[in-house]
Amino acid sequence: MKPMKIFLGVFLASLVLAGCSSTGKKGEGEEGGPGAAGAGTSGYSGGAGSGLSGGAGAGGGGRYGAADLDNPQSPLYKKVVYFQYDSSEVAPEYVSVVAAHAEFLAANPGQHVTLEGHADERGSREYNVALGEGRGKSVANMLKLQGVSDAQIQVVSYGEEKPACMGHDDSCWQQNRRVEFAYPGH
Repeated sequence: MKPMKIFLGVFLASLVLAGCSSTGKKGEGEEGGPGAAGAGTSGYSGGAGSGLSGGAGAGGGGRYGAADLDNPQSPLYKKVVYFQYDSSEVAPEYVSVVAAHAEFLAANPGQHVTLEGHADERGSREYNVALGEGRGKSVANMLKLQGVSDAQIQVVSYGEEKPACMGHDDSCWQQNRRVEFAYPGH
């Protein structure tokens, strides 16, 4: 129970800090990989100069529209959350990524997302499928806490079956421990 309280505390603090941010700076995108400084999550604020259009898109509500999913200047462009070895806990540096997707989904109730959970090759196939599912469910729970409905979210686990990197070293294993946001048509 204590880890959940810590997670919720970090999560809420991150939301408050993200809401106060006004720099509009963007970190590296997904291409920077899991080891990139800041992991590309510093751009959560949609302040002036960020290129985000408030209220545009499919649902008409919220700060983000469907076009932001394909806009490299938008936090919604970041569609990967990386995890530590043998963990399904969302690291603090990815909280703002999940929060941006939650804001978009909550404002657009007709929009759906599939959360694709992945694991590196270490461990049994069954264990890795379960770990990928646990990672997807962790992200799903964060989305639901921010107003996204169950009907909008599907969790699929590929375990080790769809690696992002084919190598057999720490660098590749880091890239393979992930959850990807998959939106229809994007």
